[in-house]
Amino acid sequence: MRHLLAPVLCLPLLLACSKAPPPPEPLRAVRTLTVATEGAQARQEFAAEVRARTESRLGFRVPGKLVRRLVNQGDVVRAGQVLAQIDAGDLQLGQDAARAALRAAEAQLALSEAEFKRYKELREQGFISGMELDRRETTLKAARAQAEQARAQAGVQGNQAGYAVLTADAPGVVTLVEAEPGAVLAAGAPVLRLAHDGPRDAVFSVPEDRVAALRALLGRPGALTLRPWAAGEAAVPATVREVAAAADPVTRTFQVKADIGATALRLGQSASVLLQAPVAAAGLVKLPLSAVFEQGGRSAVWLVDRATMTVQPQPITVAGAEGNQVLVSAGLSPGQAVVSAGVHVLTPGQKVRWYVEPGAPAAAASAAPATSAAPAAPAASAASR
Repeated sequence: MRHLLAPVLCLPLLLACSKAPPPPEPLRAVRTLTVATEGAQARQEFAAEVRARTESRLGFRVPGKLVRRLVNQGDVVRAGQVLAQIDAGDLQLGQDAARAALRAAEAQLALSEAEFKRYKELREQGFISGMELDRRETTLKAARAQAEQARAQAGVQGNQAGYAVLTADAPGVVTLVEAEPGAVLAAGAPVLRLAHDGPRDAVFSVPEDRVAALRALLGRPGALTLRPWAAGEAAVPATVREVAAAADPVTRTFQVKADIGATALRLGQSASVLLQAPVAAAGLVKLPLSAVFEQGGRSAVWLVDRATMTVQPQPITVAGAEGNQVLVSAGLSPGQAVVSAGVHVLTPGQKVRWYVEPGAPAAAASAAPATSAAPAAPAASAASR
């Protein structure tokens, strides 16, 4: 009898230690939209910077020690204004030496001319031979050449002394200072960067697959639109002026310069360049960015089976973007219900129900999904993907 009671007493303990069944999966409410095809244009958007059409890196033509810099970054300068100066002591000494050599050469030339004149008179009187006169004429020619050489050298040294002062070639704005007083500079070393007044460019970079499309727009007025990031500033038309022939070795992108004319936009201001381009596909489907996710290296969406109210992933082909919407060229059919939000919390075969807005009638829970989703907040453009 005791042997029979032992298993009976242990049975409740074994039941208490057994694993409890998992709770049922919650029925998740999903926002959806019904697939409908329509035409579209792919809007490609790139971050750009406003720059001057011409920007010079100014430096001295001769080496020397920088003793004065008269302008700072951001200063507006006029043509011919003095910007900086180097120590001109050695250059002045070189100029003095060249002037002294010129005076010596001119004195030697004057002596040679006087001698040639006297020897010419002696030759006419028959006191010297013709060979002696030829020798004096040759000496005169050499003196003239030496005088010309000394005159040219004096001019060079005068120019060298003038190069000790750095002046602005054109009116503009100092955008960068690259040297401070006390620095010993080599010839041509940049001291200042000057953005010239006049037309400006929007400079941006594009991936390799967009280069051909932008080259096709070269010189076409208004092919691009520049939209400043600053609030309250209007968009301006832009024309593709230049496309780089080689990719940047670091970013592997191609630089593009678009002409925006003599605009009031500030140098260095940030903006977006918009390119409207037709998509070479028929029957496009527009979906919000929130409806697309990645699965197995491919873009996909969740489809709702109306009969079983379950969701299944569906791979799609993305043709581009239009604002904050994705353009789908393959993978969907009209009339299908696509989950438009919360796609990262769903699993294949999961039971769902239609989302009902707060305050809506209870009967709306069984209604069909809307044909379009409410526009989402502005997001970063996916056109460059």
